[in-house]
Amino acid sequence: MQAVILAAGRGTRMGELTDEIPKPLLKIGGRPIVEYALDNLPEEISEIIFIVGYKGDMIRKYFGGEHKGRKISYCEQTDFNGTAGAICLAKDMLADRFLVLMGDDLYHKKDLKKLLRHDLALLVKKIENNTRFGVVEKDSEGNLKQVVEFKFLKDRKGGNLVNIGAYLMSKDFFDYPFVLVSDKEFGLPQTLAQMADKYKIKAVEADFWHPNGHKEDLAEGEKIINFFK
Repeated sequence: MQAVILAAGRGTRMGELTDEIPKPLLKIGGRPIVEYALDNLPEEISEIIFIVGYKGDMIRKYFGGEHKGRKISYCEQTDFNGTAGAICLAKDMLADRFLVLMGDDLYHKKDLKKLLRHDLALLVKKIENNTRFGVVEKDSEGNLKQVVEFKFLKDRKGGNLVNIGAYLMSKDFFDYPFVLVSDKEFGLPQTLAQMADKYKIKAVEADFWHPNGHKEDLAEGEKIINFFK
């Protein structure tokens, strides 16, 4: 099985920290953030596909063509048209089912393994502050109904179950029109949610997750990094 790592963005909220280095190569515990993602991939993953963009050559140079026995391939995103646009770049390289992860978040292997127990799934997490993430609505059987960015919630409340950017997907995803979530960006989770018309997409609750969207997240990551090893 393949794992697609989305690692194209600059990470502008990191300020000057990403002036000279792409966000996935910022370090926590002395190692690049994205290296934890690769090391925590389930054993079923035999190939890694990086979607790179901003300073992508640095990621290519760091990892090369393989990591701990897993082949690595690369696609370059020059048009920053969102996460759905990014995954589309790898369409012709993908087998039927594949894993997708954000290259700048910390995931635990046991949570990723839980995803692989299903045909289609995404990881979710209950958090106190949902303002930074897509709020997930699921049905009575625990399957995905929709993902709505906080800024688009009518009551500015929503629930506390959020999408954390880890997905088990199939190529049926590409049969659906991509959902526009900003002026020029198409959202992967919002597009995935459309598949609920025909498919059951399990919302799997994660035990551990640490997003790295701001400078202070890196400092917090230093405190909890042992959870992700």
